[in-house]
Amino acid sequence: MVRKAVKRWEDNQITGIGRRNARTSFYKDSQKRMSLNGQWAFLYLDAPELSPEGFEQPGPQEGWDQIDVPSVWQLRGYDRMHYTDVLYPFPINPPYVPDENPTGIYKRTICLDETWLEKDTILKFHGVDSAFDVWVNGMHAGFGKVSRLPSEFDITKLVKAGVNDLTVRVYKWSDGTYLEDQDMWWMSGIFRDVELINEEKNAILDVQVDGTLDDSYQTGVFTARITGKQPLQQAAWKLSYRGEVVASGEAFAKEAQICVNAELRDVHPWTAETPELYEFTVSTATQEVTVRCGFRRIEIKDDNFRINGQVILLNGVNHHDYNPTEGRTVTREQMEADIRLMKQYNINAVRCSHYPANEYFYDLCDTYGLYVINEADLECHGFEWVENYTWITDDPAWEAMYVDRSVRMVQRDRNHPSIIMWSMGNESAFGCNFKSAAKAIRTLDDTRLIHYEGDFEAEVTDVYSTMYTRLKGLKEIAEYEVKGNKPHVMCEYGHAMGNGPGGLKAYQDMYRKYKRLQGGFLWEWYDHGIYTEEDGEIYYKYGGNYGDFPTNGNFCIDGILMPDRTPSPGMEEYKQIIAPVDITGVEGSMRKICISNDYDFLDLDAVTLHWEVVAEDVAIQEGWITDLAVAPHDSTVLTLPIAPFELQANTDYYINLTVCQKEDSLFAPAGHEIKKVQIPMQIRRDEFSVREAADPLRVSDRAGILTVENSLVKARFSTVFGKLLSFGTEDRDYLTEGPRMNVYRATIDNDMYKKEDWMNKYFLQKPVEETAYVNWEEEADRTVVRIGTYFSCYNQSWGFSCDYTYEIYSCGQMRVELQGKAVQRGKLEPEFFPRIGITMKADRKLQNTMWYGMGPGESYVDSKAASVMGIYKNTVDGMMTNYVFPQENGHREQVKWFRIGDGRDGLLCKMKAPLGLNLANYTDESLEQAQHPFAIEKADDVIIHLDYLHSGLGSNSCGEEQLEENKVKLQDFALAFTLQTVTDGSEIREARKQYIS
Repeated sequence: MVRKAVKRWEDNQITGIGRRNARTSFYKDSQKRMSLNGQWAFLYLDAPELSPEGFEQPGPQEGWDQIDVPSVWQLRGYDRMHYTDVLYPFPINPPYVPDENPTGIYKRTICLDETWLEKDTILKFHGVDSAFDVWVNGMHAGFGKVSRLPSEFDITKLVKAGVNDLTVRVYKWSDGTYLEDQDMWWMSGIFRDVELINEEKNAILDVQVDGTLDDSYQTGVFTARITGKQPLQQAAWKLSYRGEVVASGEAFAKEAQICVNAELRDVHPWTAETPELYEFTVSTATQEVTVRCGFRRIEIKDDNFRINGQVILLNGVNHHDYNPTEGRTVTREQMEADIRLMKQYNINAVRCSHYPANEYFYDLCDTYGLYVINEADLECHGFEWVENYTWITDDPAWEAMYVDRSVRMVQRDRNHPSIIMWSMGNESAFGCNFKSAAKAIRTLDDTRLIHYEGDFEAEVTDVYSTMYTRLKGLKEIAEYEVKGNKPHVMCEYGHAMGNGPGGLKAYQDMYRKYKRLQGGFLWEWYDHGIYTEEDGEIYYKYGGNYGDFPTNGNFCIDGILMPDRTPSPGMEEYKQIIAPVDITGVEGSMRKICISNDYDFLDLDAVTLHWEVVAEDVAIQEGWITDLAVAPHDSTVLTLPIAPFELQANTDYYINLTVCQKEDSLFAPAGHEIKKVQIPMQIRRDEFSVREAADPLRVSDRAGILTVENSLVKARFSTVFGKLLSFGTEDRDYLTEGPRMNVYRATIDNDMYKKEDWMNKYFLQKPVEETAYVNWEEEADRTVVRIGTYFSCYNQSWGFSCDYTYEIYSCGQMRVELQGKAVQRGKLEPEFFPRIGITMKADRKLQNTMWYGMGPGESYVDSKAASVMGIYKNTVDGMMTNYVFPQENGHREQVKWFRIGDGRDGLLCKMKAPLGLNLANYTDESLEQAQHPFAIEKADDVIIHLDYLHSGLGSNSCGEEQLEENKVKLQDFALAFTLQTVTDGSEIREARKQYIS
């Protein structure tokens, strides 16, 4: 049945009523403003039709609540929380929405004096979700749509001196909702600022500035269009740089618009690396406004887009407005904190996904230096799921809605030099309405590029954009002329859900190899968890935790910044991979390095290089190099001033290099780390050595328990179950269960498409190790126990034939060796295994740890750029990365030894060859079952994982799988290590004596 639209919030021919045309925002404005933020009276209803009679009229609000403005009402106890990635939580029947349409009525009073009324009164809403009506003193003032764009209403004729009544009715669902399906929590209300502007009768309404460069990229070409409410007659203007006037003049006009033109020689260009800004000030008899301008030229040349003549590489991130307690209401302080953090982590670009940000956000991008893809508030992804993706996108009846969203974005934000591309939206197919939007954008602004990933053929866009393209596909794009050979941008990749993303270096290497590939934007900045404090536990909720259905669960927990603003290991990884400086060793030399400048505009005289030579973790030489005159996109070979010294044969030596910021900047102090690199000088060959023999070992075999012991050591084995039961001393068991083979890990989010097979086809979480043999030999100062097993999982034909060898020495050491031979007696096996290794258990009191390996944070085979070899300390709990959704975490690669202790005594484990290490106070099974960190069941022991191989992370929650070389296949393996009990630190101090003296 087709209904006739009778409600304006269901009429796609209405883009607004009484709303003024969009205009640029001013950096400074002499006009008086009044903030209307604060407490408003609030009435929540299940539908707008349930509004009380006369609600819009002035009067008392008996029974009404109070609510903060700005805020979203779902986080103030109204309505219900609901998260979906794609799905609309109602039937698709555009432009109609459900009768049950949660509605919020907001009321407050405003006191205005006679002086205020001498000028005009403009009411401005910076963001309301999703549509709203406004009444002033009982009279209708207007109607607005587009949640993430401002709406201004001239209410001059509706206000009076004294107390004025303001009423706003907000609708959760509207026809606009069909265009706002953007992978986020469904939240509603007045969520951005509200203000009154006391506007001059002959006000300056709009100032549009353009600063570009001539063909030499040295002379700035400046134009400005100043629009007044009435003919401006006369206006003075000046263009200033850092407080100094560089151009000025007066303009006369009988029309409402004045044009200004100027040329500046030797201008200071704006780039993300050099965010040089000019201020353009216009003065009339009654008003003075200032807007900022940056001189930069955006163009496509030789199949690349260029900024000021340079081909640039976008190392970007997708950014949603989000706060874990306030939802989409974000303060200026948080915006600035976000931008500072992006700059500190070497990010040079941000995509406003998938809607325009608060106006202040772009001021920050201009100031700090970030390239911006500004995106229209438009996504209708849910239509793809009903296999009618172009339903409204290719329907001319919706053209006005599509065009309005792009046009208003451009009209508001066009003055910001940081914006280099206009994006028409996200994941909304392609059709006639996008063609119209592109045409409208070019009419308004032809100085920037147009982006839209959904234009799969790059028919109207200036760049060819894809998302989550696999490396093979990216290589094809780079090597073949496709889509008109337009420059390519990956608008989304590296899905940062949970533990990951891994494999980012492979993407960055490809961006740097192929000129057509101009970088991409990681998905995404922030985990969208909702702060929750219950029963003394603090955690973050995600989809489904509120009983919301259908939902995409923790798919909203996919940021490199955790909800508590802790940078994730993935964020640390990204920082190192995209760093604008790279250093490699020069083959055949221990002192020469090659340093590459990957900045697009900055010389390396902006940085300093700290170097140190370390013997494992002890610095034996160090220094600074402050003169690094390397031009952009160039490299040079340097010789480090390392004094000659003797390398000890039994010691590892590394050169640690840190590139630091030379001087203070807006976003970081001098000394801030930009990049760290470690180059090995010498890697020792670890040999097993036995301490001096002690009293003889005693061996007993009683009731299936084999015991080997003396005054220094005690090891117990089960001859029935073929395993080490414990290891320690006669007074204490330090190891409470010996090694058992393991191929399973608590699945990470990026394993989501493998999990079903791993757990319900190959049953990797159900290991069985069958005893084949147990025997032992007694010698003068040692006893050798050999155990053979067959390892597999339920109902599998593949497995491993395992030979364990335990050499217990009278000095207290035990050498453990495991050799595994892969067996396949059928045809099915996992494509790859999470890991191949062993699991042991230790005394729960051994909570302090020290290790020599990669650190300080977690590392995996495809995510270890942020880690270097060294000796590190932590606690067992401190080894954990507390992901919002529990999963495998805390792994350290290339560990040569580790120790766990209780502050006095402990257990030392030395590897024959480096292994992967994971220490935890929980089992993989409890980690797999928990939905939040507080629900992880603690184990009775410390769980020790030693991995021969551990598969990479990838980003296959939405993107590339682990690379083939990072997948653990069914294969033979061998590992070996030595265990011994130690007094706290004694063994480590003894090992260091050789090079500390």
